[in-house]
Amino acid sequence: MAESRERKLTPQIYAILGILLSCYVSKLTALSVTVNDLECVYEYVIYEGDTVSGNFVVVDHDIFWGSDHPGIDFTATSPAGNVVHTVKGTSGEKFEFKAPKSGMYKFCFHNPQSTPETVSFNIHIGHIPNEHNLAKDEHLDPINVKIAELREALESVTLEQKYLKARDARHRLTNESTRKRLSFYTLAEYMTLILTSGLNVLYIRKLFSKSVGYNRV
Repeated sequence: MAESRERKLTPQIYAILGILLSCYVSKLTALSVTVNDLECVYEYVIYEGDTVSGNFVVVDHDIFWGSDHPGIDFTATSPAGNVVHTVKGTSGEKFEFKAPKSGMYKFCFHNPQSTPETVSFNIHIGHIPNEHNLAKDEHLDPINVKIAELREALESVTLEQKYLKARDARHRLTNESTRKRLSFYTLAEYMTLILTSGLNVLYIRKLFSKSVGYNRV
């Protein structure tokens, strides 16, 4: 009887846990940004000390990045105007930092090239109640904290999946661009070979016609 009762309660526990997790859904923003020169995205952080994490991937459309391409610059700025994270000359990056204070954070992309670039950008603001929050809010208890930690772990997996998906899309586009370039180079090589062969035939014919003329004289 006890075992059957536990089996009946297990689905109910999972259902309750799912409801609690849905109530604690945190903020995850996913968007696509076209960067011509300088483009910025703003995100509000409610609590000081929250974990701000995310990633971005530059998705190329028609150009294949050579070794001389400078890449994209990324800068995250706090509400006070301080740079909390920066990276230069990259085609994709993951980032994470603790918010030094609450307020509006600015995330900017700088493209030094004249060709517009499309950036897949994902950001997540994670909040886990600590002991100080538990003391201030009587409605919070350790179970809520554990649920928040589980939620953050799930969000980290989701962020990683989005990052890998964007990188996979970029690799497909790059492979397609490389394939088109190789096809063009191969066709140009064949055309050059045919043209060179034709010119050689004409040149040899001309030499033979001159030698026949000299023999007649």
